[in-house]
Parts: sequence; C-alpha cells; structure tokens
Amino acid sequence: MKLQADQLRVARSGKEVLCGVSFAVASGEIYGLLGGNGAGKSTTLATFLGFLQPTAGRVMVDGRDVGSDLAAARRAMAYLPESASLYEHLDARENLRYFLQLAGLRPGQADIEAALDRVSLGAQARDRKLRGYSKGMRQKVAIALAILRDTDILLLDEPTSGLDPAAIDEFHDLVRGLADAGKAILMVTHDVYGACQVADRIGLLREGRLVAQFLAPEGARIDTASLHRAFSATAAA
Repeated sequence: MKLQADQLRVARSGKEVLCGVSFAVASGEIYGLLGGNGAGKSTTLATFLGFLQPTAGRVMVDGRDVGSDLAAARRAMAYLPESASLYEHLDARENLRYFLQLAGLRPGQADIEAALDRVSLGAQARDRKLRGYSKGMRQKVAIALAILRDTDILLLDEPTSGLDPAAIDEFHDLVRGLADAGKAILMVTHDVYGACQVADRIGLLREGRLVAQFLAPEGARIDTASLHRAFSATAAA
C-alpha cells in the first residue's frame, strides 16, 4: 500500500481529534476521505505530512513510517492544498520552475510544456501572470507541479472547493487519469457528489472516527444516494 493509517490516534490541545482511524490507499486508487467540518480530515492529512505526531498508531507512506523517516516520506508525496500558494506576479512556467528548483529539480522546457498540456492549460494562459487566473486555472498549475515532481502519491485537500461545475468535472477527469496511470490519491472533501464521481473507495469520518467505508462496484460509481444518507445520518448524530 502506498498510504496507510493504522489505528491512528491524534490529540490537539489535549483533545483527541482522531480516534483509531485505519485505512489504506493502493497504487492506481482514489480514496475519498469524506466528512463535515471538525470530522478530522485535515488532521489526517497533517499527520501524513508529518506536521502532527500520532499519540498512538502510525501512518505509513510508501512503506515508510512517517515518524521515523519523515524526509523520505515527504519526497514520495505531492500535496495540493485547498488554495495553492503560487506567486501572482509570475506566469505559469515561472511558477513551475521556481518551485521545482526549491525541490532540487530542473525540468526541461519540453517537460514543463508536456505537464501543462496534460492539465489542459491553454497556450495563451501560460504567458499570463497568475493574478489574472481563476481558481480552476491555479489548480491546474498546482497539479502540473505535482506531475513534474513525479511522485507516486498525491494528497488533495478540498481540491474542488470554489470551482464551477465545468471546472470540477475537468478536475475529476484529470485526477482519474493520474490514478489510472498508477498514482495513489488521497482526496479529502466534504462534497458527497464529487467524491462519488471520482473515488474508488470512500471513508466517512465523524468526530474523528471512521464510521463507514464505501467501495465502487466494478465498472460503476459509488451510489450517491446511499452515501448521502449515511453522511446526513452522521451529521445529524
């Protein structure tokens, strides 16, 4: 498994935020971690990234315990936050070169163009400063950055928040393509419909506990109505 949480418990400010959470994400799979505000989704991501330490249990990245080999675990992942922190006074190519150089990478021009082609960022947009970009266009640049880092694992934090429906569909197609190419993807979201559209499996978090998991049938999607009922029941509990 590329990502694994094993009986994960995490406390913040003396309060237990995650209470024995266990799940795993394989290569070629999109796992959606679904829950309302305060369910523990962001805490889960922060623990995989090594920003928080488990009080019990462990998290594994590409077979490595994050607590004992944090640097190697971080090299294996690319993280896309809800609002990617890119430089507005730079264009798309300049942003990519700058952040990749920080990671010790120097991709060629052809590699950069190929990554921007893959995320369908128009040729004219590539020459414009990011201050004029929509959120969807910024997300494309951030995904291109993740592609150029060439990691096997992607962590996505509310990646479609604030996008219009067409941009959401385009983003899901892109993420699905990355998974089909072998990436392991953990997507944190509160969007029931979006999770069903793209995820192979969905874990439902409530107050730090994984209360249900859903598996997409072969060749089909997870049933939105069933997941919505379960999500509504946990929200009302």
